[in-house]
Amino acid sequence: MASSNFIDYVKINCRSGAGGAGSVHFRREKHVPKGGPDGGDGGRGGHIILRGNAQMWTLLHLKYRKHVKASSGENGEGGRRSGAQGEDIILEVPLGTVARNPDTGEQLQEITADGQEVILLPGGRGGLGNDHFKSSTLQAPEHAQPGEPGQEEWIILELKLLADVGLVGFPNAGKSTLLSVMSAARPEIADYPFTTLVPNLGVVAYRDYKSFVMADIPGIIEGASQGKGLGLRFLRHIERNSVLLFVISADSEDVRQEYNTLLNELREYNPELMDKDRLLAISKIDLVDATELGRIRGELPDKLPVAFISAVSQKGLNELKDMIWHQLTQTPESVA
Repeated sequence: MASSNFIDYVKINCRSGAGGAGSVHFRREKHVPKGGPDGGDGGRGGHIILRGNAQMWTLLHLKYRKHVKASSGENGEGGRRSGAQGEDIILEVPLGTVARNPDTGEQLQEITADGQEVILLPGGRGGLGNDHFKSSTLQAPEHAQPGEPGQEEWIILELKLLADVGLVGFPNAGKSTLLSVMSAARPEIADYPFTTLVPNLGVVAYRDYKSFVMADIPGIIEGASQGKGLGLRFLRHIERNSVLLFVISADSEDVRQEYNTLLNELREYNPELMDKDRLLAISKIDLVDATELGRIRGELPDKLPVAFISAVSQKGLNELKDMIWHQLTQTPESVA
């Protein structure tokens, strides 16, 4: 994914179409000089619709489309002819797209399935023609309903990556290198913080032609939940991952403390993330000796599945894949 092409946040102005007005009309024919009312209904205004598209992975196509306007419905006509409906505007978005109110942050809609459609802003209803208002005491009504106006709102669209496994760690923990070795993804890799500026997805091949999707999330720093560093911009991508794989470098000064700091940032951002399955990978084991690895083992959290790996020398990668696959495929009964 090129950083210039990955857009996961857009703000657009949406306006649905107004409904057409009902018609005031009376039947007039050669031998029917005083026919009854036959005004048709107005057509509804066009909706603004979100549709999920599994072939899309970015909101780039909406970045420069700041205004989206659906057409209005046509007015009704005589002979009980209804006006045409306004044309709907369909915005195709990647799976994992969330629509929010920019003022309150309230989630309005969410797209999680290919082909799923939700109405973001409904068009105004068409007005009823005078044919609807006749009665025994009012046989020639000379009024009809106007159409309802459309709605206009600013909408924020956010993309949360859908992946089986999300890599969580501080900058330079080795997440990008791990993803590049385990999949065909080619993230930018260098020896300085925040090399990864956009999330990267990779498909990891497993045994017997099985596979799972892994997401490299830009590095977290202490205070990210308050917006420091890359902060909130990328923490939301973690919400969509089935399993969180914490990646901590073996040359860290305190592995246990680093893990707790990462865990705290996720908890501060969204307490529900604590319900996700967690795994731990100690990376860059080629940089430390056996004595140091033994010390690290004694510091690790209890009951947390751990793999010791080196993406450079490819040590422990098969064990890591087995651990991930087991976590992804275990049933609730096996967890209990």
